[in-house]
Amino acid sequence: MKFMGLIEQLFAQYGYWVLLIGLPLDAIALPIPPGNTTMTYTGFLVYKGVLHWFLAMVAAWVGTIIGMTITYWIGYKLGTPLIERYGKLLFLKPAHLQKSREYYAKYGNKLLLFSYFIPGIRQFIFYFVGIIRVPYRIFALFAFTGSALWVVVFFGIGYLFGDQWLIIFMWVEKFLIYTLIGLCIAVALFLLLKWRNRLKTGLHKPQR
Repeated sequence: MKFMGLIEQLFAQYGYWVLLIGLPLDAIALPIPPGNTTMTYTGFLVYKGVLHWFLAMVAAWVGTIIGMTITYWIGYKLGTPLIERYGKLLFLKPAHLQKSREYYAKYGNKLLLFSYFIPGIRQFIFYFVGIIRVPYRIFALFAFTGSALWVVVFFGIGYLFGDQWLIIFMWVEKFLIYTLIGLCIAVALFLLLKWRNRLKTGLHKPQR
């Protein structure tokens, strides 16, 4: 894999610090080292006896919490003022934020719970949740629980499958990519149908 040499070198030099510093970078959208690969390789290192399982899992979970919290507060403190001031340049209005809050109230917490499993989503959603100002306690409940599940699953792949971890990991990565593509298609279809319904409503409005 493309980053495996880098990840092996980082673990050899810094050990648990890779999890405490590298995983926050992944959540902030600087995925070097990439989170899924790093977490699975951590499980493999525990399987080989290089790392202690408890310390590795705690370091990984704390690392994810640090990254998510940083991105949440960046979105919370900077996102809304930037949209209010410069949103027109990007065709964004405060009303769009309100609509986003309404959609989040219906579906957002479920997405937040599993967002850490999908690269690309996890590098975006925590900024978004901060921008629409979801209460921190709600964010923490679902995001921290979701990241704990992510740690357990990807650690488990590396630990349980041992020397075969890379084969299983590649299958899982493909599944997640297909899931992301499916989500994008579903969102695009939803927006298209909504736009078409609005267009029909506008055409059938009585003229004054």
